[in-house]
Amino acid sequence: MFPPSPSQQPRRLGRERIQDADGAIRQTDSDAILARLSTVKKGYLEDPFVAHLVPRAQFQPTRPPLINVGTYIRSKSIDSLVDQWLEFCEREHKSCQIVSLGAGSDTRFWRIATGAHADTLKTYVELDFPDVTTKKAMAIRKSKELSMVLGPPDNITISLGGNALHSTKYHLLPCDLRLPPSSFLPSIIGGNLSPSLPTLLLFECVLVYMSPEASSALIEWFVNHFASTSDPSNGSVLGAIVYEMFGLQDAFGQVMMNNLRSRNVSLPGASPYPTVESLPTRFARHEFTFSDALTLREVREKYISPSELERISSLEMLDEVEELNLVLEHYAITWGAKTFMPSETSRSFLGQWGLRITSAASDD
Repeated sequence: MFPPSPSQQPRRLGRERIQDADGAIRQTDSDAILARLSTVKKGYLEDPFVAHLVPRAQFQPTRPPLINVGTYIRSKSIDSLVDQWLEFCEREHKSCQIVSLGAGSDTRFWRIATGAHADTLKTYVELDFPDVTTKKAMAIRKSKELSMVLGPPDNITISLGGNALHSTKYHLLPCDLRLPPSSFLPSIIGGNLSPSLPTLLLFECVLVYMSPEASSALIEWFVNHFASTSDPSNGSVLGAIVYEMFGLQDAFGQVMMNNLRSRNVSLPGASPYPTVESLPTRFARHEFTFSDALTLREVREKYISPSELERISSLEMLDEVEELNLVLEHYAITWGAKTFMPSETSRSFLGQWGLRITSAASDD
């Protein structure tokens, strides 16, 4: 949730500087998985798989309460939206596909594959830098707990020199999402996705590191792919969830930006979105049927039950409530969907898909 640790390497010029910047972006994945591990250790979340993706997990220190709370809110929000999507597919008696772009060390596939909606998931694709996918493929192969969820060993294959891993449902693929999508997506996704099935795209802290043009082209490729190959009578649905920073033009946002710049990380994708109201335009420009957005502060105050807030407040003392609110005001969940010849049930689902307001959460 927060910027990566300061790099110990000197800055370089040209291509080496670009590689350094990519390394700093990859470091944000390490920060995110360590934050998730911390929330599990502290009792905020349950995730039996996260420790298998963290070297020497038992020796990793926990994170400060502010990071734990932010990671918890992020996770619960996205989990709720994904679960609702899977439940919709079940009601439609359709299998579901999920593509996680910039997936990093995420454990969502394993949590779905061992959960209540396992039979609904047909295909789960993860895309990320080759260095990230290679590291994750090695961790999966070393861990019995991770590999056994993928199925029999004979169904697990490694390709592209160890950069890619495939099983019956799960596909881990290397790429650079900043490149023109038509130059790599057709070849690596190819037969892994059926254009006739409901498909959900996940972007967790990835588009903000790309230029607005590159992120728009990425979404447009998926829209065109499903629009051109879907069976119009099938009522196919393409959904997307984005989690990232926004509104960095104010004083606190500038502090965040400067902190990231000192670590060789830039956020070119943040500038078009100065307010939470501007976030749904990311999908509106691609003629999505609907889109919406909430800040993490709104989620904490309105969409988490008072009993759950009380439970997590009992886990550890949080003194930095004002700072927490400032941080949460600069992170948001945006979600939306585009239907192709929508059915009545898909219209009904899209009218209800979203986080649900609970009774007013009490202030700390």
